[in-house]
Amino acid sequence: MKQQKKLPQLVLGSSSIYRQEQLGRLQIPFEIANPSIDEKPLENELPEATAFRLAETKARSVAIAYTDALIISADQVAVLESVQLGKPLIHENAVKQLQFVRGKEVVFYSALSLFNSRTNRMQTRVIPYYVKFRTLSDQQIENYLIKEKPYHCAGSAKSEGLGIALIERMAGDDPNALIGLPLIALVDMLANEGLEVV
Repeated sequence: MKQQKKLPQLVLGSSSIYRQEQLGRLQIPFEIANPSIDEKPLENELPEATAFRLAETKARSVAIAYTDALIISADQVAVLESVQLGKPLIHENAVKQLQFVRGKEVVFYSALSLFNSRTNRMQTRVIPYYVKFRTLSDQQIENYLIKEKPYHCAGSAKSEGLGIALIERMAGDDPNALIGLPLIALVDMLANEGLEVV
């Protein structure tokens, strides 16, 4: 009888329920740890560099408690006209963000890190995703925000929900990246660590 290979401990270093739902799609058991880091961008730091640095920093912060695990972490930075769009957190900020992005293309840089805390091996990739927003009226913006309240989403829209109605077109290698966890890249990274998803 073939012996079942023991899976390494898998830890998602994220408090995001969206990322937890995404990782759940791969049907691999995992634990959740909340990384505690300062997420402010550094002065003159490019958006891709911010996302890359924060994803790796989150993984290393979780590794303090998990010394023999595969730690998944991610960070996303949205940018338009050199302006980084963070999580709006409150309604007024979300209104301003959506007014700013309407009719324009926003680039979402989603960084993904997989850190093997036993071997100290870090894999990190930044996956860009391009979103062109419709030319929205102030009333459409208000209607959307009242219905979905996407105050913890960079760019103030949830593409996996009603936010899709705000979008004219999207382009990129992995639609999962826009939600926050690039699953196509993650499957590759896990395979590099000897963990085949299927």
